[in-house]
Amino acid sequence: MTFGVGPELKNEVLHNLWKRYLQKSKQAYCKNPVYTSGRKAKVLEDNLHHADGTSEPELLSDTNYPVESGAESPSDTQTPKHFPIIKPSQPETASVCSGSLDGIEYSERKEKGIVKMTVPRTLAFCCLSLIWQRETVTLSDLLRFVEEGHIPYINAFQHFPEEMKIYGRDKGIFGIERLTLISGLRTMEKRQKCLLFSKVVPSSSPRSLVPKSWPNYEEIYKNMIEIATFLDLPRFPDITEDCYLHPNILCMKYLMEVNLPDEMHGLTCQVVKMTGIGEVDFLTFDPIAKMKRTVKYDVQAVAVIVVVLKLLFLLDDNLEWSLSDLAEKYNKENKEEKPWFDFRKWYQVVKKTFDEKKRKWEEARAKYMWKSEKPLYHSHIDKSVAYKRREMVVNLQKQFSTLVDSTPIVEKKGPSSFQFNWTEEDTDRTCFHGHSLQGVLIKKKKGQSLITKNSLYWLSTQKFCKSHCRHVTTYEESNFSLSYQFILNIFSFLLRIKTSFLHEEVSLIEKKLFKKKYREAKKNSSRSKKVRRY
Repeated sequence: MTFGVGPELKNEVLHNLWKRYLQKSKQAYCKNPVYTSGRKAKVLEDNLHHADGTSEPELLSDTNYPVESGAESPSDTQTPKHFPIIKPSQPETASVCSGSLDGIEYSERKEKGIVKMTVPRTLAFCCLSLIWQRETVTLSDLLRFVEEGHIPYINAFQHFPEEMKIYGRDKGIFGIERLTLISGLRTMEKRQKCLLFSKVVPSSSPRSLVPKSWPNYEEIYKNMIEIATFLDLPRFPDITEDCYLHPNILCMKYLMEVNLPDEMHGLTCQVVKMTGIGEVDFLTFDPIAKMKRTVKYDVQAVAVIVVVLKLLFLLDDNLEWSLSDLAEKYNKENKEEKPWFDFRKWYQVVKKTFDEKKRKWEEARAKYMWKSEKPLYHSHIDKSVAYKRREMVVNLQKQFSTLVDSTPIVEKKGPSSFQFNWTEEDTDRTCFHGHSLQGVLIKKKKGQSLITKNSLYWLSTQKFCKSHCRHVTTYEESNFSLSYQFILNIFSFLLRIKTSFLHEEVSLIEKKLFKKKYREAKKNSSRSKKVRRY
């Protein structure tokens, strides 16, 4: 497949997950499925008889979970069950302008505990399947593939077969629209006018005021836990050292991505071992456990690299430049030897490439075509208006594109795990993969752990928020060094996450690595409180 995953991901794992969702949400594969609430639907065949002669669909057994690669799916060994054919009791509801038969009923379902399917949750489904199969695609990769157009998301309904008509209430389910500044200002202006003339302010559903655009890492991550809990999934297959999602392997990938020395991998492995984040029980997702969480594999690996950079260079806008002076002097005097890693030179090379990449990314986002080629409309009456508007938009875009940008359209590249390409053959940019860390490490005897020349370290978070707080810690750029901000910005861009989100993960790694320091800080704070009391 294009993304480097096997066909069993779709045929076995994802298919079984979807069947289990339909069963748990009482839409299919269960006794007395909920078809409609307002309009009554009837089954054409008496007593819910199917093509295979079986009666009402039976409950899926608990063994019908996704199966690992190479194993036989339980659902494949049995005779496939077909969905009962239904039609509405009133003839007019079968019109092609009515949309899906259960679109209105589905959107109005309000049973407690039911997790309704949305477009972002389909990505959560995909990511859960990838983790189950232990594929070489992380959540950040998945979201980037969506952004690059390799996975249908914004206008996914355009890829539906012709017989699947999208009308009416279906627009709210499949439509992903961007809330622009102009539409937001118009809404505010309308509300102000209503208040000024003492009119009733038009009520708008909170859903319509929420901007819908690109999928968000944190949102999909929460949806994954929510869906896995709702489906009552068992413990996922173990994440061992030879799995792609293990931090040791992901750290190597991201070290290559940002052009850092290969020798840093030894230090990242050391941090992973000391913090215990490489243990199987820690890495393996278990939805039925008391702590229902899954590891942010990519964010965690990047956080480990940030901690190692702080261990080596401190990143206080002082020591890293002093060490760079020493490395620059050594490299000038020993041109034939293996070069020492120069942080300043690395910063200059990576920053130039990073700024260019980010500029292109921002331009691509600004030029992105949010409106679909097949417009969505609520009813048959709106069809002609929607297509006329779409035709006008296309004509205007063609006119502006010829005036503003005459450059030829670049052919879309295939999906790749790497966003940057650093090679020794590239004469324009220095590749630091083979550079030595000898200038920042103390010579060690065989079998000893790596020791850094820098003996100082500053904690990203001195004090964590209380347990009832929504976030682990706060992040304000002005409180941190420019070097630290630069490192976070690079990795945050690679993963398409907020800088504060990565900072929180770095703080959690540090909390595990420096348990003693945090305990001492806690004791000192408690003692000071006692002194104040008495």
